[in-house]
Parts: sequence; structure tokens; C-alpha cells
Amino acid sequence: MKKQTIPQISEQIAAPLTAIASPQRIAILLAIGTGEACVCHLETALGWRQAYISQHLMALRKADILQDRREGRYVFYRLKHASLLDLITASARLSGLSAETVSALINTRVNPSCECPQCSPALISVESLKAA
Repeated sequence: MKKQTIPQISEQIAAPLTAIASPQRIAILLAIGTGEACVCHLETALGWRQAYISQHLMALRKADILQDRREGRYVFYRLKHASLLDLITASARLSGLSAETVSALINTRVNPSCECPQCSPALISVESLKAA
């Protein structure tokens, strides 16, 4: 086995960092957190269009940062390695933010029940009836 050089190892280390370097991708990772999320949940949580989110999700999947599972017509995404959240929290501290600030943003639900109309139209209808 050939010993790897510092430049070779640094390229391997940089690959996931490059994939998550944008604020938008960090926001997506925080919204997914230690749980999982479908695209319409991310739309609701982040206020972004589905196409914009999907582009970032595709890049994160290609970089082997996310894994997905299909349930009916929905695709749920989760972090392949939850330790990325530790890296994001450490980066936040280096930026002058407290770990608590970041931790409060991290989705910790294992199976979130998305309450947006695309995921739970029945829930929306029940809530509408209660309000009437």
C-alpha cells in the first residue's frame, strides 16, 4: 500500500467541506438535522422554492453527504454522517456563534410529520375544521 501524501489527504478532507461550503447547503443540513426531511418540509422550513432546494440536495447526494429513501411519492433525506452537524457547530463557534444558537436550529426529529399542505392535506383539513 502506497503512503498518501499531505496534498492527497488534504484533497480527500476538502471534498465534503467543499460540498457543504455554501450557506444554503448548511441551512439544508441544519433543517434535516439528526432526523429526516422531505423536499416539501424543507420548502416550509426554509422558505425556498422546490427546484432550488432540489439542486442543492442533488449536489449533497453526489458528494455522499445525504442518503435518501422513497415512501410513496415522497423522498426523505437524512445525513449519512451526523458528525457533520458537529463540524457545522464547531464552525459556528469559530464564527463567534454559540453552540446553543446552532443546536436550537437543528432538526432532531427522527420521523418528522411535515405539516405543510403537500405532506399532510388531511392535517390541514382537520385544523381548518377546528378553527371554523
